[in-house]
Amino acid sequence: MIERMTLGLLGLDRGRKRLVQVIADTVIMLVSFAAAMVLRLESFAPLADPSIWLALAVTLPISLYTFIRLGFYRAVIRYISLRAAQTVAIGVLFSAVALFLVSQLLNLPVPRSVPVIYALLATCLLGGIRMVMRRVFGRTGRDQHKVIIYGAGASGRQLQRSLDEGEEYTPVAFVDDAPELQGADISGLRVHSPDHIEALLTLYRADVILLAMPSASRSQRQAIMTRVEKLPVRVQTIPGVADLVSGRARVSELRDVAIEDLLGRDPVPPEPELMAANIRGKVVMVTGAGGSIGSELCRQIIDHEPQTLILWELSELALYSLDMELREQLELRGSNIRLVPLIGSVQNPGRVEAAMQRFGVQTVYHAAAYKHVPMVEHNVVEGLRNNVFGTKTLVDQAIAAGVEAFILISTDKAVRPTNVMGASKRLAELVCQAAAARNTGTVFSMVRFGNVLGSSGSVIPRFRAQVEAGGPVTVTHPEITRYFMTIPEAAQLVIQAGAMAKGGDVFVLDMGEPIRIADLAERIVRLCGLEPYHTGPDGVALDGETGDVAITYTGLRPGEKLYEELLIGEASQPTHHPRILTATEQSLGPDALETLLDNLLSACKVQDVARLRKLIAAAPTGYRPDSAIADLLWEESGRQAELRLDVGE
Repeated sequence: MIERMTLGLLGLDRGRKRLVQVIADTVIMLVSFAAAMVLRLESFAPLADPSIWLALAVTLPISLYTFIRLGFYRAVIRYISLRAAQTVAIGVLFSAVALFLVSQLLNLPVPRSVPVIYALLATCLLGGIRMVMRRVFGRTGRDQHKVIIYGAGASGRQLQRSLDEGEEYTPVAFVDDAPELQGADISGLRVHSPDHIEALLTLYRADVILLAMPSASRSQRQAIMTRVEKLPVRVQTIPGVADLVSGRARVSELRDVAIEDLLGRDPVPPEPELMAANIRGKVVMVTGAGGSIGSELCRQIIDHEPQTLILWELSELALYSLDMELREQLELRGSNIRLVPLIGSVQNPGRVEAAMQRFGVQTVYHAAAYKHVPMVEHNVVEGLRNNVFGTKTLVDQAIAAGVEAFILISTDKAVRPTNVMGASKRLAELVCQAAAARNTGTVFSMVRFGNVLGSSGSVIPRFRAQVEAGGPVTVTHPEITRYFMTIPEAAQLVIQAGAMAKGGDVFVLDMGEPIRIADLAERIVRLCGLEPYHTGPDGVALDGETGDVAITYTGLRPGEKLYEELLIGEASQPTHHPRILTATEQSLGPDALETLLDNLLSACKVQDVARLRKLIAAAPTGYRPDSAIADLLWEESGRQAELRLDVGE
């Protein structure tokens, strides 16, 4: 009944809602005046005297006019703020003064203390009923999520106010690590210790935890995530402090927990002199500029004021998107950095030569590569042409153009590879090492690291999409592990490592501890408020497990390793940067490399994948394939040969 009445009031137009408020306020002032008289005279008898009501008859229009002038009826009750109490107090003060003056001027039998009692009663009733209706109207007709806000600081309080005015969430409690805040009440909500989260979820039937700690370090956020991730509740967060300060986001814009929070490692502040060494005032070229690492390199490069930044990219759409993004950034800063978006393949020597010579390129960050293991296994020849011969083209043209620094973005999959993609990147390293041995004046270096979080093809976005679709979340093997690093941190370290190079250096980034992919999948499921369980490829639950979202083990893909490594040899040497190491790796001389590349090229021309695998395995790559040839053209050729045999050709 109450809900129907409330919904009926919500359905009225603005004018009628205001009329209802005026009528309600009139009744409240009548009741307040009558109650003040009864309390003062301790009798109902004076209420029968018509003369006392004359005072109120004159006072009421004055009071309502005052409320109108104060804008009291312009406020929407659903979104009314606590500041309305000030307006109520001012309006009631005018009303009480009017009551006193009218009573005295007309010599009416109203005791002098009655206006004071009337003012107290009217303030409580007028303000109180609005707060009650704010709560009722604010919740009626909504299927809201009850949420616990983790963080009772300024951001948490602002988030609570935003949610109170919204349509989706109802804050029920605060949680905070600070002992001095625990036990306090903030806008009607109690602040609790994190130790009580599980009990609070049961008590309030909350289904969401919102993290309101934008300035917390990554390790602090990781500690919080470890505490809450196994609870049966969805975990979301507000934007970071940088986005809030810059105006790019608001506190009320809730997001799923960032992948950086799952990594839980605080980045080392970059060294400004290393960041600027190969960039400031120079002509810089980034190949594969539209990719995950390439685009982040470009974002960080423009922070260090190059003269010109050449965006080299094969994908027109990726190049267009990045070019527009960077131009907007430069316009906001008022920067005059020259951006040159070039569509091109690293396999095209004429276009590479023209770009490097005409623009006078001084620094090259070579990030262009085919990097997805299964795709390269299915397209061996093109993977080798792009990753190996594309690198050779860039290296040769860089030397011819007098480029000062050439930095190859490599991968941990280049270490003892079991797949063609990793082997191709190791061959690209050999190309750069051989060029460095020629002492041409160009400083060549290679930076090797593992997976980056959030890149195209990364498991985390795929896992999230699979959870949102109801599962299953697919993991190739229960024990598969990978190193992970955030894209911004990887790009920073690449730039700094390149600045430390002396020639032929192989830099290895400290990736932290390896992470089990199955554990990562479980955490993502739990952060969505769901419970994971495990199945085999047939979809049958393992060990009778039950849950909401299945984690299905599908088996290793062709060329996929259980564990990745960062070093070929046993030893690495530290640099003065705590997260950059150097390694001494076996290399090929220029002549031996040319012979190997000639043989590889001749095999590529005839699509001889079997010979390509033998040549790569014989080279100092450490390549040891552990699966049959998966190249699609090779398989189709074999299938057609079998068909010809079957029909007797």
